[in-house]
Amino acid sequence: MKMKITFIGAAHEVTGSCTLIESSGIYYLIDCGMEQGKNVYENIPLPVAPSEIAAVVLTHAHIDHSGMLPKLYRDGFRGEIYSTEATRRLADIMLRDTAHIEEMEAEWKSRKSVRSGGEPVLPMYDINDVNGTMKLFRGYAYGEEISAVGGVKLRFFDIGHLLGSACVEIKLNEAGVEKTIILSGDVGNTNHPIIRDPQPVYGGDYLVLESTYGNRLHSPSDGDPYKELAGYINRAFDRGGSVIIPSFAVGRTQELLYMIREIKLRGLVKSRPNFPVYLDSPLAKEATEIFMKCDPDYFDGEMRALIDAGINPIWNDDLIFSETAEDSKRINTDMRPKVVISASGMCEAGRIRHHLKHNLWRPENIILFAGYQSAGTLGRSILDGARSVKLFGEEVAVRAEICALHGTSSHADANGLIEWYEAMKKRPGTVFANHGDTESCEALRDRLIEQFGCKAIAPFSGTVFDLATNKVIYDAEGVPVKERHEGKSASTRRAERVYNTLVETATELLAVAKRCAGRSNAELAAFTSRIRELINKYR
Repeated sequence: MKMKITFIGAAHEVTGSCTLIESSGIYYLIDCGMEQGKNVYENIPLPVAPSEIAAVVLTHAHIDHSGMLPKLYRDGFRGEIYSTEATRRLADIMLRDTAHIEEMEAEWKSRKSVRSGGEPVLPMYDINDVNGTMKLFRGYAYGEEISAVGGVKLRFFDIGHLLGSACVEIKLNEAGVEKTIILSGDVGNTNHPIIRDPQPVYGGDYLVLESTYGNRLHSPSDGDPYKELAGYINRAFDRGGSVIIPSFAVGRTQELLYMIREIKLRGLVKSRPNFPVYLDSPLAKEATEIFMKCDPDYFDGEMRALIDAGINPIWNDDLIFSETAEDSKRINTDMRPKVVISASGMCEAGRIRHHLKHNLWRPENIILFAGYQSAGTLGRSILDGARSVKLFGEEVAVRAEICALHGTSSHADANGLIEWYEAMKKRPGTVFANHGDTESCEALRDRLIEQFGCKAIAPFSGTVFDLATNKVIYDAEGVPVKERHEGKSASTRRAERVYNTLVETATELLAVAKRCAGRSNAELAAFTSRIRELINKYR
């Protein structure tokens, strides 16, 4: 009998979630995420070929849980992907966005490689792989019993982390041995706008529990997050500045728009009640449209009541969507006090980096972080007090006021995780703490043992556990990643490479211009005009 679980990703780390379950000779993957930010430990490769995996169960759409699905497809996976319907819709736009970034990076690497006599470089995956991946998705409602391949029974329960996010109940049956495994996914915080609080589950034999904040409690706000956000806006506006908010395009941005609508409705910014709000993220705009088209059952009572009353809870009359690069550039020529929401949330890529370049050095502004900042990211560096940062090859002084919005975390803190576990009617006797750094997952493990007397483990990548006998088959040790790029995350290096590509292309343009000697005046004038158009556009 082989009924076992193998931990692959997000083991003593926060990103790259990936767990393999085997039962009756059939393999199921729970999440297939991309590592983001600082990578501390090596992950083992998949111990089976992608073509042997019967199905993937996806807890939610965030890239650290879904981002490697198209790579799995490229490598031969053709099984089914089970998720909630909202997760399926969000994964579609998020994976397409990631594929676009991968293709841009590969194009830059290819040019460099070919120039030095090497071979072209392929992206990790492309849009065709995303198209193939999306055809494998099957979307379900919360609580719906799913008869998966191999006789496995699945159910999704609302975990309150993101639209469509879920914990998963998996029932295995092999040779008369039945086991129920609960995989928490990312457990949400309580009292958040738009989506419901984490819902209770009955329980089972085993629990894989995230531990992002396993050793920490969230800082209390002043009791009213709307007043707190309005306070930052008032403070910046009173000195003629703006509020720049780096935000995750999916989830956090929609919550901020909901809060700003309420702030305007309550008149909490009296000096400028009709202040402009720029949403500068094409992905966030797409995600916002998906939010408003989803089944109201995904939402909490307040959100549903507004929708039933014919009110768009995310829209306000002063909201401006910036779709094109030209739209984005114009924001920084608008000298009015304003709020700018832009991705990415950790400032590793995207249009937010341009807004930081134009606003970090101005002391009247506030840079307001509204989400988790991983170690090794630009956002974490700014939040930790960096005096200057490098953006697009320039050193930019940090003179703006740097703040963090309390009470906006989409992850439960240590007490929230314990309370969610404690509420189960059949508390699993064995708990695996993952999706947290070493301090967090081990602190949660120790607290579970001390408070409940259960068997709790914080597995490293490569750990294999026998679900039939409740015993460790292989207890892996953490293998530290050899740091080759001190202080820089993968996303930061990617952003720098894109900038270097721009500079190299400009150098090529100069070389072409120098070879134009002897051409007709009409050709030279036309060439000059095209170059001038680009200069004026990006000045």
